[in-house]
Amino acid sequence: MKNNFFNFLVSWGKKQSFQPNFISFFINPFFFIRLRLFQKVKKFAPQIEGKLLDFGCGRKPYKNLFTKATEYIGVDIEQSGHDHSLSEVDVFYDGKTIPFENETFDAIFCTEVFEHIFNLDEILDELKRVLKKNGKLLITIPFMWGEHEKPYDYARYTSFAIKYILEKKGFQVIALEKTGKASETILQLWIAYISDFFPKNRYIRTLLTPIFIFPMHLLGGFFTLFLPQNKDIYFNSVVLAQKK
Repeated sequence: MKNNFFNFLVSWGKKQSFQPNFISFFINPFFFIRLRLFQKVKKFAPQIEGKLLDFGCGRKPYKNLFTKATEYIGVDIEQSGHDHSLSEVDVFYDGKTIPFENETFDAIFCTEVFEHIFNLDEILDELKRVLKKNGKLLITIPFMWGEHEKPYDYARYTSFAIKYILEKKGFQVIALEKTGKASETILQLWIAYISDFFPKNRYIRTLLTPIFIFPMHLLGGFFTLFLPQNKDIYFNSVVLAQKK
């Protein structure tokens, strides 16, 4: 009984964290950035079909969105900046070679991973190798966000940079979209800054979040509707590309 309840809480918490809904508005200090990312992944997921590799899968937080995937395989690196106790990794890789044959996958999904790869040039070659001809690559990468999963946080890429890198590696960029408005991005950074000072104890943080963060969500979210926007300030780039 206890295990079932614990599993339910873990599942519920994961969904609230990565696929925010109305409840998340009250309890998730990363509501805006996670909501906008979720909306973009949900938008492009229907274009991903067949055997799918989730590269840097972690908890596989968006697996349920890929309804056209016939097989869903998660790969991650064992030594990373986060605990793998809640991860759903099928295969670990050594940071250099993805342990699959050439042209194994119809599609690859990679969310919030490229900033943690120091040898991105080599890994893109590997991703291209295991992807079938005309296979799809869906990636998301942060642009304006603090260092995380330390010390394995190596880079930030502008929308122009990621497009250039992918095209140089033989991918055709089908779509490239940004998440978040400028005002939302600035608001989210403020909220993250404030929540950083909360005690690390999860129960105290859970208590403090609705007291301090919810009013900021409410007032800040209202004012962002009217503030002027800047298209150069945003959370993430979301890119759908295809192997030539």
